[in-house]
Amino acid sequence: MKLDNIQMLMNQFEDSDIRELQIDDGDFHLYLSKNKSNTQSKTTLISNKETVPVEKTKEVSEEEATTPVKNTDTAVPAPIVGIVYLQPRPGKPTYVEVGQHINKGDTICIIEAMKMMTEVKSQVSGTVTQINVENEDLVEVDQPLIMVKED
Repeated sequence: MKLDNIQMLMNQFEDSDIRELQIDDGDFHLYLSKNKSNTQSKTTLISNKETVPVEKTKEVSEEEATTPVKNTDTAVPAPIVGIVYLQPRPGKPTYVEVGQHINKGDTICIIEAMKMMTEVKSQVSGTVTQINVENEDLVEVDQPLIMVKED
């Protein structure tokens, strides 16, 4: 399969309602997924004739891989499964941004489940250090939405 055909297929897949696509044709294998998880999956293309790198990854040394990362930040988890919205309406500013100070009880996002909108409120006060989801991502129960360095 030629690169132009693969790119066209990927664009059509992105515009469709299909969540996963797998094509196996002899030595050519293609797997596409719109499902997201905490560890981002990579789209890979494999063929005995050509290998098309979709995304380059950073090489990690053995020392980095074995050193535990100390993260003292507190995660604000998703209370339900649904689609997360980081802003009240399209075109409006986001509820929180990295570096912003938030208080316990502040709304950090909205999660839509079965056409019901649920405001997610922070359980801690502090500074937002990381936003772990993107607008309109599908989130799972207890998935960390943001990280907060507590006061």
